[in-house]
Amino acid sequence: SFFLSTVLQPAADCRKACRKQSAGDDMTGETMRRRPDRRRPEGPPKPRPGAPRTEGAFTAPRFEIFLSVAPGLESALVAELSDLGFPSARAETGGVTFVGTWTDVWRANLDTRGAAHVLARLEAFRVDHLADLDRRARQMPWAKVLRRDVPVRVEATCRRSRIYHSGAAAERFERALREGLGVSVTEEAAVVLKVRLDNDICTVALDTSGEPLHRRGHKEAVGKAPMRETLAALLLRQCGYDGTETVVDPMCGSGTFVIEAAEIAAGLPPGRSRHFAFEDLATFDAITWALKAERKPRAVTLRFWGSDRDSGAIRMSRANAERAGVATLTMFSETPVDALMPPEGPPGLVIVNPPYGARIGEARHLAAVYEALGRALKKRFHGWRVGLVTTDDTLARATRLPLRPAGPPVLHGGLRIKLYQSGPLAGG
Repeated sequence: SFFLSTVLQPAADCRKACRKQSAGDDMTGETMRRRPDRRRPEGPPKPRPGAPRTEGAFTAPRFEIFLSVAPGLESALVAELSDLGFPSARAETGGVTFVGTWTDVWRANLDTRGAAHVLARLEAFRVDHLADLDRRARQMPWAKVLRRDVPVRVEATCRRSRIYHSGAAAERFERALREGLGVSVTEEAAVVLKVRLDNDICTVALDTSGEPLHRRGHKEAVGKAPMRETLAALLLRQCGYDGTETVVDPMCGSGTFVIEAAEIAAGLPPGRSRHFAFEDLATFDAITWALKAERKPRAVTLRFWGSDRDSGAIRMSRANAERAGVATLTMFSETPVDALMPPEGPPGLVIVNPPYGARIGEARHLAAVYEALGRALKKRFHGWRVGLVTTDDTLARATRLPLRPAGPPVLHGGLRIKLYQSGPLAGG
């Protein structure tokens, strides 16, 4: 009797509990304690302060659209969206949101230079249990946005929520998609459904971009530590560049700053040469998209200049400019920084992303490079503004340029970079 009561019966109770959980019981996180007083009412979350009251893309023609961006550049992306005519964009940590339609989703992907991804938020609701999540996933009208013949990938994250297992959360949606819509769910799918649980609020969104938006289909050749096009575009914007002045990059690498500046001047949509995930959704209208995507470039009399001491970098830059369709607007030359000369015409913007210690070489050996850059600019670039990207205040000071304090750091390639700027340089 002692053996039965102390060993066999607890083991049987344990097996019974395990069977319940594997069968989909909602024993997750704090709900295992069965505290009804801690349960919050089901329903949509209360809106954030200042957030518009909107429905998700499943149920309303206008819904919330989220554009992700590197933290620290949210305000620059808000300014870009405002210039593009998107309504009431507001910054969040790691991105910007506005309320729009599926046509706005398409245009945001095509025209926005600084965003990394464009997400259409389908639905948001409060949830405490896996059983509730499973039920909500099965009730969603997937056929309104997804096609049965296009595979889908599900990515889930859980943070500060009773449902804490991201794999279990993803599984509920994968099963709902397979059984409810009949769609194939694979790890290789280009269409990605993103499920985020944060403070027991589940937000379901579609990544309408597919590949990150910096992959524009032009820059095939890259060197060490390449600058992403999206980051380059927002750094140019922070320097006040609007496409109406000459840009010079004396350490151009694969030509990103120069090519981006030329595209902005010509009014070329950044996404003109690539495919987007939204083209494989049920909401896509190919005829309407073709009319909106058709653009004629502006006539440009300016030229945009890049130089580098590495002949291989110059070859890469020219090839990338050719693929981007701006070869006639860009000029690249093999020139060391101490021989740098300004092009003819009025002053413009010098923007440069020199090597920094953790990226290429060691910082203690790079001070001489920064000093040479500063000397050339002070001596020959009277009236030009400077934008300098680096991780190190000491290297920035080594230029001896009249640089203002840097803006907030931005994560780039695992490093925190900062943008240092000057006003028009005095003669020297």
